[in-house]
Amino acid sequence: MITISKISEIVKAEAVSIVDGTLEVRQLLFDSRRLITPQFSLFFALKTSNNDGHRYIRSLAEKGVRNFIITGNIQTLQQEFPNCNFIQVADAVVAMQQIAAVHREQFSIPVVGITGSNGKTIVKEWLSTMLAGEFNVVRNPNSYNSQIGVPFSVWQIEPEHNFAIFEAGISQPSEMDALEKVIKPTIGILTNIGSAHSQFFKNDEEKLHEKLKLFTNCRQLIFCADHLLVENTLKNPEFSEIEKISWGKSESAFYRITSQESIGDHTKIEINGQLIEIPFNDPASCENAMHCVALLLHLGYSNQFINKHLANLSAMYMRMELKEAVNDSILINDTYSIDFSSLRIAVNFLNQQKQYSRKSLILSDFEQAGELTGENCEEIATILKTNNFSRFIAVGDRFYANRQYFKEKLQIETFFFKKTGDLISQLPEIKFYREAILVKGARSYRFERIVERLLMRTHQTVLNVSLPAIIQNLNYYRSFLKPGCKMVAMVKAQSYGLGDAELINELQFHNIDYLAVAYGDEGANLRRRNIKTPIIVLGAEAHSFDTLVKYDLEPEIFNFHYLKKLIDTLSFYPDIKQFKIHIKLDTGMHRLGFDEYNLPELIKMVKSEKRLRIASIFSHLAAAEDESEDDFTRGQITLFERMSSTIMSAFDYPILRHILNTAGITRFPEAQFDMVRLGIGLYGFSGVGSDWGHLQNVATLKTIITQIKIVNPGETVGYNRSEKLDSYTKIGIIPIGYADGFFREFGCGRGRIYVKGKYARTIGKICMDMCMVDLSEIENVHVGDEAIVYGEENRIDDLAAAVGKIPYELLTSISRRVPRIYIME
Repeated sequence: MITISKISEIVKAEAVSIVDGTLEVRQLLFDSRRLITPQFSLFFALKTSNNDGHRYIRSLAEKGVRNFIITGNIQTLQQEFPNCNFIQVADAVVAMQQIAAVHREQFSIPVVGITGSNGKTIVKEWLSTMLAGEFNVVRNPNSYNSQIGVPFSVWQIEPEHNFAIFEAGISQPSEMDALEKVIKPTIGILTNIGSAHSQFFKNDEEKLHEKLKLFTNCRQLIFCADHLLVENTLKNPEFSEIEKISWGKSESAFYRITSQESIGDHTKIEINGQLIEIPFNDPASCENAMHCVALLLHLGYSNQFINKHLANLSAMYMRMELKEAVNDSILINDTYSIDFSSLRIAVNFLNQQKQYSRKSLILSDFEQAGELTGENCEEIATILKTNNFSRFIAVGDRFYANRQYFKEKLQIETFFFKKTGDLISQLPEIKFYREAILVKGARSYRFERIVERLLMRTHQTVLNVSLPAIIQNLNYYRSFLKPGCKMVAMVKAQSYGLGDAELINELQFHNIDYLAVAYGDEGANLRRRNIKTPIIVLGAEAHSFDTLVKYDLEPEIFNFHYLKKLIDTLSFYPDIKQFKIHIKLDTGMHRLGFDEYNLPELIKMVKSEKRLRIASIFSHLAAAEDESEDDFTRGQITLFERMSSTIMSAFDYPILRHILNTAGITRFPEAQFDMVRLGIGLYGFSGVGSDWGHLQNVATLKTIITQIKIVNPGETVGYNRSEKLDSYTKIGIIPIGYADGFFREFGCGRGRIYVKGKYARTIGKICMDMCMVDLSEIENVHVGDEAIVYGEENRIDDLAAAVGKIPYELLTSISRRVPRIYIME
């Protein structure tokens, strides 16, 4: 390991304040919330447009962190924290890259560098899985491929590793040079060139040249010869020193595909006279698999070896799934790989689930790590202790051999098993109850069998909610805000039907300023689930004021009747010194709120109860997304400015103001005031066309085909014989109906389901629990195949428009009997 004194030399510090230069650095930390081992951490105080890492130095120092890379004034910090080491640099990200680059130079092992527009992560993970028995592989955890993620990943190389696979992602010109210096790949893989991040490049040629910088010092480069832009560009003299290992149907390909046939869910490919069997038939998976095949052939592996390991691949989900588990518990399923980096990430995600005090970890042996060293055992024990786990369940010969160490070291419940089957047989004896369970294991241990037994028994229709997409959308709208402007996340109606604490924990983790719900019981439920963020109750009713007081919820006050009722309620709580309220003004929506002539009486009444404190004043735009109503919207804003100023002038403390909704954030940035409210945009929808290309799909409602049958011409399908068939028709029965939220209006061809890359229209009426679709034009479809009801391929806004509804209606109508699964990439 490296000392903090050595690091100060590597980064060419502008100034240093080192109290103890012998302290070792083992963990590079750039997110204060992801602290695992304080005594060995080096924190990088990164500055971004939305945050400043220097704000978190105090809390980290209090937790035991002693080493910091800063860009702020070192003199102030060394006086405030005399026991800490500070290294001042011009750019903290560059410093992290410099440290990782020096660390990389210590190892002369094969390093595969992967870049491209799509497929980087899946190719990396598949290669790692296929080579796991041959090498001790180190790779990026998850999709850590950015300017920060790459150095963090390369730092994970240890002496026991003898093969490395790192992906690199860029979004703008002039970014790849820095990543190349950190990774220094010996072998390159270029997956493809697509449309991702095209807005930042003049054309695909400029984007390709930027990505190819990763391979500047590579010995070999693997790519698909069928991509003519790539093939032709690599003929340029600047790439003459790189050995080109191409594959494809082109005659110029080094590994040439001479035949390709899809059979069911598999694809058979003949390449240079050898038969390769890929366990997928979609073009993207076949392309990703062929990159892996080309590398393995280059490394000298036989097609028998390759086919054996391809057969063990699944359509791997590079993500964690949060699901409902037995006995009021939740389960995080992360069973596709294991190493210390991905374990720390999974534990951090588990820690975000604040609604549970008890935590269990089910962990397999680290299959690539050889014997568990004393240092390995100490690190696992430290992770368990510092993150307050209540139970540790370990599977594998190495853990079993070291079971006595963990039993002595940990003062918690522990179980050790040699095989997964042994744990499964004892699982009924382990009592899980109201806790968060992390299941983390290597693929070979098949921990999905454990997950299956711990989940709540449900039908196969599920709603997948992408937490990264939520945060991407949040950050998109944050990018419009002036410094210091706060944001309210609208999470009423269980976050528009997508869930409550599991989703809101992610918003809380990303420092949302306020949450807003419709009614008191929604806010109380969030408080019971340990959500600490301030909560506005927009539809606060008088009978719920006691609940609001009990759970520290802040009501919207929109008329004198409710204001008087609140004052009466507070008289029963003499110990409350201050109670926050939010004043709603009517500026033209004519729904709720005080009118301008009400203001003198409003001010007088609020002042009469000294314990009331106005936290914010706000109003609601009626047509912010509609350009034809812009004059009306500006009139609302002007009236709000005047009315709110009247109130504020009567009080001697700061009061927040907000009027902008999702559409307003984009279209009226001049009216941000102190805070904005983000609603449907958070969940991937907007009435503003300029937003559409920037928002990510959050919700995917999917199910399976439960039966397929051929129906003769002249026959009818469904209730009331509402649809008569003109020809032989292959129909599929889908287990989703109007009781699940798939409206009856979608019947008789007005709705559609996405199956095997094609749309299948509905046939007949939608039933309570199922519906029927036309599969006649879809080949190779089978019982059990996935069917997308709503998702990226079958957009909910398009479907809503087809039946005269809006996305809000479809989202909030998805039944609670449909399980929500929360996805963390």
